[in-house]
Amino acid sequence: MIEKEKASKYIAVAGNIGAGKSSLTGLLAKHFGWEAFYESVDDNPYLSDFYEDMRRWSFNLQIYFLSSRFRHQKEMLNDDVNLIQDRTIYEDVEIFAKNLHQMNLMSDRDFTNYEALFHEMSYYLRPPDLLIYLRAQVPTLVRQIQQRGRDYENTIRIEYLERLNNLYEDWIGRYPHEKLIIDTDDLDFVNNKEDLGKVIELIEQRMFGLFN
Repeated sequence: MIEKEKASKYIAVAGNIGAGKSSLTGLLAKHFGWEAFYESVDDNPYLSDFYEDMRRWSFNLQIYFLSSRFRHQKEMLNDDVNLIQDRTIYEDVEIFAKNLHQMNLMSDRDFTNYEALFHEMSYYLRPPDLLIYLRAQVPTLVRQIQQRGRDYENTIRIEYLERLNNLYEDWIGRYPHEKLIIDTDDLDFVNNKEDLGKVIELIEQRMFGLFN
């Protein structure tokens, strides 16, 4: 991996579908004065097709996410600003593509091709200075997915969320860089300022050691 001089802070928020990544990214960006970078979802040309026919569109979807996130990461790290990112490129290969392969929704050939492409890209990546992992159980995820009301997410099955959660737990346990795990089942940082304050306090405690 090519190391760049770390003149600015790079924070990332990771977690399953519905864990609250985008909401927390916005709240933290506002609180700390960071620039926010969001996952490309609503303009993804494959997402609705994927949820209708996962086997047909899995490789196309994952390649779109991979190329989009790689491009965004290059762009955002070119600027000398403190930033926070909604979902990381690592989750594409470690969670979503791997899950599709394990479910036989992505062929061995496609997954091998996908992994090879990611590993070539990873040489140019700078890992986050701090990864914030939002841990949430499936009932919490389902409730929050229903609350935001995206039509293409109506067909997401509980089994699918459970599989993703298992892969997230495996990945976060192996993640070799700085990380902060926040259990969110009993937190409502969007609507409860006290809960948001708890999250901010946890992050500030960790950042104090990293950035001072």
